[in-house]
Amino acid sequence: MALHFLVDEITAAVGEDVVLRGPEAHHAAVVRRLREGEDVTVGDGAGAWLSGTVTAVAPKEVVVRVTDAAVRPAPAPRLVLVQALAKGDRDELAVQAATELGVDEIVPWQATRSVSRWNAEKAAKGVARWQSIVREAAKQAHRAWVPEVVAPVSTAQLAARAGTLLVLEPTASVRLSQIELPAESDIVLIVGPEGGIAPEELASLASAGATLVRLGDTVLRTSTAGPAALALVSAHLGRW
Repeated sequence: MALHFLVDEITAAVGEDVVLRGPEAHHAAVVRRLREGEDVTVGDGAGAWLSGTVTAVAPKEVVVRVTDAAVRPAPAPRLVLVQALAKGDRDELAVQAATELGVDEIVPWQATRSVSRWNAEKAAKGVARWQSIVREAAKQAHRAWVPEVVAPVSTAQLAARAGTLLVLEPTASVRLSQIELPAESDIVLIVGPEGGIAPEELASLASAGATLVRLGDTVLRTSTAGPAALALVSAHLGRW
């Protein structure tokens, strides 16, 4: 499969050139060692999708002649992962896998039992870090739409969120596979931290209309629960 690259904006049409610069050019020329004549794809992360052939390679600039151009529609319904902050790199592992598996938006959640705590400064750095992980994972997965990473939310803000809220809770009596999924509104999958979601948080979310669901008879880590749920929902929606 051809390598995929991302640019901030696409204006080139078939027969014209699109130019990779900065880190993308370095990655293409130095890391991946692209050569003239190789086929690649280029996207803007917002639906634009180009196929083309490399015509010039330099460490700071790679030129691609466009042979085909298309716009891929945004997925609907949107799949949203609310990922509780977790210690180590477990939340980052969840973000990476979720992007590869088709998530459309990622929301950091400062849950009561989150060991990791983000103040204002750490929140800005944390969101930037997650955005970087998402961008690279989207490139690896050849995604036309790069998921959005939004600012961290509190439990109260999460409870006020629109869409179909599904809280992954191992003690729930209803399985995710039994839930009727909407055709249009956001499907919001909520994953707690290592210590689980606090009882008062579960009550708050349930009062706001969220449904507590479980995946199966085993308990998954916070880094794997979200991706597992995304895979199940994607198959149910016919994305896979």
